[in-house]
Amino acid sequence: MKKLLWIFWCGSVLAAPDISSIKPDLVLPDLMKGSPEEGKRVKQTHPDWRETEVYHVIYLPKDWRPNKRYPVIVEYAGNGPYRNRHSDISTGHPEGSKMGYGISGGEGFIWVCLPYLNNAGTANVTRWWGNAPKYDAGPTVAYCKKVVPWICRKYGGDPELVVLCGFSRGAIACNYIGLHDGAISALWRAFIPYSHYDGVNPRWGYPGADRAAALVRLKRLGNRPQFICHENSEGRLNLKVTRKYLENTGIKSKFTFRETGYRNHNDAWLLRPGPARTALRNWLAEIMAD
Repeated sequence: MKKLLWIFWCGSVLAAPDISSIKPDLVLPDLMKGSPEEGKRVKQTHPDWRETEVYHVIYLPKDWRPNKRYPVIVEYAGNGPYRNRHSDISTGHPEGSKMGYGISGGEGFIWVCLPYLNNAGTANVTRWWGNAPKYDAGPTVAYCKKVVPWICRKYGGDPELVVLCGFSRGAIACNYIGLHDGAISALWRAFIPYSHYDGVNPRWGYPGADRAAALVRLKRLGNRPQFICHENSEGRLNLKVTRKYLENTGIKSKFTFRETGYRNHNDAWLLRPGPARTALRNWLAEIMAD
């Protein structure tokens, strides 16, 4: 029986195409030096962290103009360094993120990739948030609370239209960081967690990974929508498991569930055309227009 289940699982995963079989229609802009400008992706640090090694990455859309207002996509990266058998890679650095560019196509949205900070708040980390074993998320939360309103004021971001997204660790961060307390929770209009979800796997090992703590965070979501997406998988962690987990919490919110259509644990699927990306863009357009 176990052998038959293993064969079925392998067949299910392999039935989904690899992203390498679909040609991208978007190419991530090179990371450049200098100040933010339209169509330019650069490293930047909030002034309060100028004397540290902390940085985020910001992209102003091709159609950006001074004195205009734009919705904002804030993104968190996955753990790194990571590589799997499908050659899916995650560096864990903000500049490795791709979701916001794939969602927006490089137009109409300011895109910000935020870091996770070490326990001292002096440098970025590539695994979880903070340093093991404490994994203090406080400095990461503090940086986000400062940077998001600052970018809105400085570059014309609309504080009423800020969306939080993330891949893998970043998907967990949508709730773990984004709903960490009432103040940071108030920043967001909607959420797009891709591949994993806060509370589904309580064995990750960081403080507050248990389901009781995750439920406290989830209750801060209220009626705001989430587009919960995951690679096609019949493994231990997949979209069905996340949907079941949320049903068991009893939380009734605007949850939308969608598989990417690919087998890959890789946010580069959003740089390719496909039904899932179209559905996500249509969903976001409705959220922005509501």
